[in-house]
Formats: sequence, structure tokens, C-alpha cells
Amino acid sequence: MMFIIEIIYTAPLDVIDAAMKEHMIFLKKYYSKEIFLVSGRKEPRKSGIIIAKGTDKKQIKKIAQEDPFYKKGLAKFKIIEFNASQVSKNIAVLIK
Repeated sequence: MMFIIEIIYTAPLDVIDAAMKEHMIFLKKYYSKEIFLVSGRKEPRKSGIIIAKGTDKKQIKKIAQEDPFYKKGLAKFKIIEFNASQVSKNIAVLIK
């Protein structure tokens, strides 16, 4: 299963930025486990997006709750589950 995790900031950007180092450690943990595939800030910068793969929505929700933004009450999450029926052979080129 594939998931879109939208991280919706509930705190000012300076507070988000102060927690960014911890958030990046969290992201790297799940990139190394090949659960997170793509991530980045939305424009305008009011939220972020993570594209993830997992076994079910419960697993992804548990992972999202490990994010320092969530733990510190700086963001809420919206998780969208979907079945990827088509994938580009050149996805790496498309996401640069």
C-alpha cells in the first residue's frame, strides 16, 4: 500500500524550524528502512508531504506519531491511503 502523509503545521514557522533537525533525523530513520520514498515542503510553506509505503494505515499512523512535530504538538497529520496502479520507470528523474 502507498500513503500520502500531509504534515499540517499548527505552530509558527520559527518554532517548526527550531524542531527541524529532530524532524530530519526522524525522516532519515524511515528512509533507511525504505518506508519513506519522497518528502518535502508544500508551497506556500504551511505543511509538508511524505510519500510512504507500508502494510496498512495503522502502521503509517504509528510511524507518523513518532515525528517530533507531532510529539511536540507542532503539527497534525492527514494520511491518505492509495493503491499505486501505475509507476514511471524514471521516477528518480521526475522528482528532481
